Amino acid sequence: MDAAERVLARDGLAGLTVRAVAAEAGVAPMGVYNRFGSKDGLVAAVLVRGFDGLRAAVLEDDDPDPLARLVASGRNYRRFALAHPQHYTAMFGGGGGAADATAEVVEHGAAAFGALVGHVRTAMAAGALREGDPAETAQLIWSAVHGAVSLELANGLLTPDPAATYEALLQLIVAGLR
Repeated sequence: MDAAERVLARDGLAGLTVRAVAAEAGVAPMGVYNRFGSKDGLVAAVLVRGFDGLRAAVLEDDDPDPLARLVASGRNYRRFALAHPQHYTAMFGGGGGAADATAEVVEHGAAAFGALVGHVRTAMAAGALREGDPAETAQLIWSAVHGAVSLELANGLLTPDPAATYEALLQLIVAGLR
């Protein structure tokens, strides 16, 4: 898996082949096939690990203040994406990623989203966010932060300080959901 992630980071999803991973790991290609079954199995395993990493990032902060925790999860989401741009792109359909997801990949992606839903549910229960459907509210948040991060990764931001722009977006989201 570590070799597969190095290949993904270096060569992107298109370069994530059984042969490339085998060469990176110093094993025969059959060793990769024995472990993952196929290239699709290899890609699925990398995507699962990516979604698990994103979930861990979203859950990383355990601030007792539910709004502080929610904002921190947004910051951690961006930090994960910027630290793992190839993973992030592959996870969200960048050329044969999540668009062709297996049930396991979908499950792990849903768990990452579920971490955000949990933060929203907690904030609603504490009265820090207005009542509503936690999953729907989480989808609104996810859509906004995903869009911002995707623009940043594509060098599509037109402001001089991406971190400040992102922070302003997080504050705008929270203010709007109060």
